[in-house]
Amino acid sequence: MLANFLIGLREGLEASLVVGILIAYVIKIGRRDVLRRIWLGVGLAALLSLAIGALLTFGAYGLSFEAQEIIGGSLSIVATAFVTWMIFWMLRTARNLSGHLRQDVDRHLSGAGWGLVLVAFLAVGREGIETALFIWAAVQATGSTTFPLLGAALGILAALLLGYFIYRGIVRINLTKFFTYTGLFLIIVAAGVLAYGVHDLQEGGVLPGLNSLAFDVSNVIPPDSWYGTLLRGTVNFTPATTWLQAVAWLLYVIPVLTIFLISTRRHSRNMKRQAPPTTQSLAAEGAR
Repeated sequence: MLANFLIGLREGLEASLVVGILIAYVIKIGRRDVLRRIWLGVGLAALLSLAIGALLTFGAYGLSFEAQEIIGGSLSIVATAFVTWMIFWMLRTARNLSGHLRQDVDRHLSGAGWGLVLVAFLAVGREGIETALFIWAAVQATGSTTFPLLGAALGILAALLLGYFIYRGIVRINLTKFFTYTGLFLIIVAAGVLAYGVHDLQEGGVLPGLNSLAFDVSNVIPPDSWYGTLLRGTVNFTPATTWLQAVAWLLYVIPVLTIFLISTRRHSRNMKRQAPPTTQSLAAEGAR
């Protein structure tokens, strides 16, 4: 539940920042007439995300067990790739997010501004698709639907409230620290989703080694215990892990975490002489 809460919070906050910047900028330049175009794009992006979530949830019904495992494993690996890309994309563009969005608005503002529907749709839709895919993979990994979905819903709700407070200038947070800490945690979560995807592909007969266990600590950490459930719900830990799962986990975590830490330190050095960015300042840039 915690992992899904953070996913919902992070992705929801990114989407809230995007919408806040777009709205603030078009109001600043006196184009309130295109606000409906922005909200239309946001609405279409939300509908697309819900549709993808429904397709992932119900699309595999009626298929054989092996086919369901192959689809689930493949999508878990895709979800890992999406989240990894999202982590590094936000690390790279957080400080200049407002500038990128203003350029997109300026390019699509001619005439009635219908191009802003596309701008808002693409900006928010990216976050929505990533959220739907990764939460679906987390639900499959934990074997539960209620708590992962509840955690994600609470995270998105918290992000919407936080985004509103930021837009109104009530709240100020350090954006660099927020995305750094959540990025570190999500790398571990993504590694667990990757390992789960590998196990699904093993059960589907695509990958070998289903019965070759690297370790089995089920006696120490029973899967149905509260701490076993906690570990499964936060970092997708499974007490019985195959060698291929363990190798995939290590081959993901070690290089990705190393690159992330190096990139974070490089960004910190480059920004030492600059004031730390806040979500308030980013949102306010759109109104300058």
